[in-house]
Formats: sequence, structure tokens, C-alpha cells
Amino acid sequence: MILIGPLLVATLGVLILICLVRVILGPTVPDRIVALDAINTLAIAMLVVIGLVFSEIIYVDVAIVYAMLSFVSTLYISKYMEGHL
Repeated sequence: MILIGPLLVATLGVLILICLVRVILGPTVPDRIVALDAINTLAIAMLVVIGLVFSEIIYVDVAIVYAMLSFVSTLYISKYMEGHL
């Protein structure tokens, strides 16, 4: 895990940058929202990998809380886009 961990974190970082390009250049607002949700998912995965690399459970706990907040915010934005709020 010593060599794989930093490689996974770097790969997830590159994927986050690719999604960030989609957020900036996205042709429509739903495309940007999906890209932001993908960034949130990749950040959660990065926190879990960092927790495994450093053998610290607190990173996994933070990832769980962040996942819950990300899910709720995605639902709220989706409802707003539909016009129900």
C-alpha cells in the first residue's frame, strides 16, 4: 500500500481536475451539477484512500459525513432545478 496509495491519490486528483474542466466549460447547468457531484464522489474516494495509507480511521469518518452532506446538497440542487423550491 506504500506505493499504491500515492498513485491512487494522484490519479483521483487528475480525475478531479478533469471534472473541474467540465464544471467550467459545461454547456448546460445540469452538466455542471453532475460534474460537481462527480468531484464530490472523487473527493470521498480520496479521503478513504488517504485514510488507508495513513491507517487513520478519522479520514473515513470524515468521508462518510462528507458523503451524506454531498447527497443532501445534490438533492436540494436537483429540486431547485426542477422548480419545486
